[in-house]
Amino acid sequence: MSSNDFISIVVTGAAGQIGYSLVFNIIRGDMFGTEQKVRVVLMDIEPMLEGLKGLKMEIEDSCYPLVQEIVITSDPKTAFTNVDYAVLVGGMPRKEGMQRVDLLRANAAIFKVQGKALNDYAKKTVKVLVVANPANTNALIALLNAPNIPPENFSCLTRLDHNRAKAQIAMKANVNVKDVHNIIVWGNHSLTIYPDTRCGYINLPTGKATIANVIKNEAWLQGDFVSTVQVRGAAVISARKLSSAASAAKAITDHMHDWALGTPEGEYVSMGVHSDGSYGVPVGVIFSYPVTIKNGVYSIVQGLPIDQYTREKIDLTTKELVEEKESATKILAEM
Repeated sequence: MSSNDFISIVVTGAAGQIGYSLVFNIIRGDMFGTEQKVRVVLMDIEPMLEGLKGLKMEIEDSCYPLVQEIVITSDPKTAFTNVDYAVLVGGMPRKEGMQRVDLLRANAAIFKVQGKALNDYAKKTVKVLVVANPANTNALIALLNAPNIPPENFSCLTRLDHNRAKAQIAMKANVNVKDVHNIIVWGNHSLTIYPDTRCGYINLPTGKATIANVIKNEAWLQGDFVSTVQVRGAAVISARKLSSAASAAKAITDHMHDWALGTPEGEYVSMGVHSDGSYGVPVGVIFSYPVTIKNGVYSIVQGLPIDQYTREKIDLTTKELVEEKESATKILAEM
């Protein structure tokens, strides 16, 4: 990626809390590097455009030198034309009394439109990250409506779950988060997501040690640790009365940074990607796997040991994703 050329990124739902944090991460250089110029397209529904005008003013007043252009729009064609990256944050939030299938139906219409817009107007090399929930299946809906873009160019955000898991391990082990490596989150960004520490390690002054050997508490690693990560989003809402915003923006930034610039040698991260059948997960769902990334291309880490406990957790989250896919397929057929 040449520092002399600008890259174009669209953020949908940009007038929301996540968008507000995310855009400054992008223009500061946290996402694509401190030399990479960016054209940022901020998309939202028409009633939110006035708020985006204020955000554009703030960006201008911040004098970030990487900013090539800031565009605000509610029009999909304007938003998606010739973009290199798309971060789809905007979606219908779950409301009180709403079942998951209701949420799927509401979002299917949104992501069908956005998938078609990506297909018609974006570069065929565009890399797409879906954040809005249910993220895995929303990403699948977008993918199914963009037949001219490779399936491997669509992903969903599970990096927030990954980061949450990493933070919990660092606190329990009393180490810095930078010393915790190769945690995995498997599956669906939902209450069934499974944070797995078996292949992870911690850098200590004495050298590398497995997480299990540092923490020495299997009951916690398979119990409270897992449940804490699974319900962390709800815990943030309960405490803050608002959903995760800055931490979600940081996770989006981490995800796109690694997808664009690669992962360090020997390091893997978690991404929701189009399943190729690895680890017994059916082809055709968006599933969170451990991946390594080089030259903008991710590879699912192969050959990791899967014990019975992990197999059960993977099967549970897979079952949920297959059911969601079936529901989404029916909903799309009715449209």
